[in-house]
Amino acid sequence: MNTSADNVVHDRPPVARTASVGIFVLFTVLAGMLGPMQSAVNGRLGADLGDGHLASIISFGSGLLLMLVIILPRASTRSAFLSLPGHLRRGTIPWPNFFAGLCGAVIVLSEGISVGALGVATFQTALISGMVISGVVCDRLAIGVQFKQALSVFRVIGAVLAVVATVLVVSPNFQTPHALALVILPFAGGLLAGWQPAGNSNIGTLAGSMLVSITWNFLIGFVFLTAAFLIRLVAGHATFALPDTWWMYLGGPLGLLSIALMAILVSRLGLLLLALASTAGQLVGSILIDSLIPGMGTVHVVTVLGALVALCASAIAMIPSKQVRDEGGARQMTAHDGQEPISQDARP
Repeated sequence: MNTSADNVVHDRPPVARTASVGIFVLFTVLAGMLGPMQSAVNGRLGADLGDGHLASIISFGSGLLLMLVIILPRASTRSAFLSLPGHLRRGTIPWPNFFAGLCGAVIVLSEGISVGALGVATFQTALISGMVISGVVCDRLAIGVQFKQALSVFRVIGAVLAVVATVLVVSPNFQTPHALALVILPFAGGLLAGWQPAGNSNIGTLAGSMLVSITWNFLIGFVFLTAAFLIRLVAGHATFALPDTWWMYLGGPLGLLSIALMAILVSRLGLLLLALASTAGQLVGSILIDSLIPGMGTVHVVTVLGALVALCASAIAMIPSKQVRDEGGARQMTAHDGQEPISQDARP
């Protein structure tokens, strides 16, 4: 909030703060490009193994193994990691935060199953649509963020444009019922993924380390996926195999890096702006992958148009929101501009 020479209080942040938001948006765009890369790796892995479920387990397993190597040798992170089950039993923070890894599990599972048929761009835009809707709801209700976000006209327009971008990119598949049915998988994953960075951030705060939070995220997803696969294996509906190509094991590390960056950026941008800025990176990355890698997907004119609309959505959503009041009447700054609460009594 600004106070000018005439002592008039303005709702919009200073220019320097707006510029800092722009920098964080740029970082989010770059981080968003990791999503298509992970989708491409896991999609190829699922096609190579003939089992998207097994591909998701390998992806999560590689990420989990890497994180365990990082945190277990250090006494502080090892202790914090081993203490998380106790915090879950005691209800130190709401229990859904401990299961944010299930959101990632749904996304990675859908990557292994549907990317081969949909292409990276179609997959990512269906995922984005779900993320934007989730972001609007979570930000407005202050789920996982410090402050409630005003449902301003700019945020609504940005969200609508993101959905329009999704429809444009998916439109070439309107005559293919099987492909449209597969779109449901990433869309559902997006509805969950809009909240995932907040859950991981809360676990990171509780553990005092985002490394511990990321490791826990991978552990939860790996356990869930493996348990389901073992049931299929016992029932005779699956077989176990490992890929021979080294880069097919990179899905986990790419997801790990993406989760880390998003968990850091969510406190600066809020869930909606995070989703919209990452939209640009995801769509640009998707187009590049589908264009440059044979067999990944077909880039149509509407694909490029959808990417441009998504970029516009991100720009519009950067326009700062005004202050909102909580139910107790205390004024709050929105998390959109990264300000601290005006009153110490303000509650999200």
